[in-house]
Parts: sequence; C-alpha cells; structure tokens
Amino acid sequence: MKEKRSDYRRKANAPTSPTKNSSSEKKKNYVLMALGNVWRGDDGIGCFIAQNFKSDDWLVLDCGRAPENFTSIVTKTKPKCLVIVDAAEMNLEPGQFRVIPSERIEELYPTTHNIPLSYLISYLDKWAEKIILIGIQPKKTGEYGQISKELKDSTKKIIRILEKKSFQPLKRLQ
Repeated sequence: MKEKRSDYRRKANAPTSPTKNSSSEKKKNYVLMALGNVWRGDDGIGCFIAQNFKSDDWLVLDCGRAPENFTSIVTKTKPKCLVIVDAAEMNLEPGQFRVIPSERIEELYPTTHNIPLSYLISYLDKWAEKIILIGIQPKKTGEYGQISKELKDSTKKIIRILEKKSFQPLKRLQ
C-alpha cells in the first residue's frame, strides 16, 4: 500500500503564487521566501514552515526549489524585511537555526538551487530594505523522507519569531 503524501508535499515544490494564508493585493512590509525540496526529508523544512505560517502581516512565498521564480513578487512588493528560510548544513544539532551571514552563504549553499543563493540575495538586496537568511540544521535529507521531529519543533519557534517580527534574539552563525 502506498504511503499517502502529506499536505505540505502536495502544495510545495510546484512553485506557486503566494500561499492562501497571505494576500498579495496590498503591500506587505514583511515577505517570507520559504525554500526546500519536500521529497528530501528535512530539506523541505522551508516549505513546511510556509504551509504552517499564517499571518495577515506577511506575504508568504512557498518557493520550493526555484526561488528565482518569485523574484518579481519581491521586486513589486519592495518589503521592509525579507526573510529567507531553508535547511542548511551548519554542523549543529538537528533543528537548531541561525542567521547566516552573507560571507558564509556560498560555503553553506554552493549549488543547492537553480541559481546560487548568494546571487539571489544580491539581486533582491536592491528591493528589500533588510534581508535575513535563516538556516535550519537538518537531521536527514534522504530520498522520500519525512520532516524529523526536531525540525517540526523548531518550526514552532521560528513561526513565533516571525509573528513577533523580532529578529534580535536570533543567533548568528559564527
């Protein structure tokens, strides 16, 4: 018997317009770009966050593996703050998350998306007042895996931070 795919897998990785939990008609000061591959376990954590984050203050973009397909939305929105969230191998405990400084992006994200993440951020920097890249340490990223408990627990913490729009408590990756 085939295992039923979870909701976030059905909705993710076919790049979509803003998720139903956000309205693109009015200008949003806060934009979340959630990246990941839901077919590779914890690598889909960004998409999982996008599907579980509900806020009228945020424009939530479930970008899957192709964030470059969403740049026009960001350039039209010109947000005060753009948050990008994705799994990142940082040699931390699974589920821990950090703000990734620009000088570490190429080291942590060499070619995990269609275009290098450093190029994407460099381009979007012209349109967003502030960009924050949050990396989440995956536990496993094998084929057809599920999101681990550790990362699901982290999702709750990250969503609370996003809801409060208070990024000061976030630890920076050293």
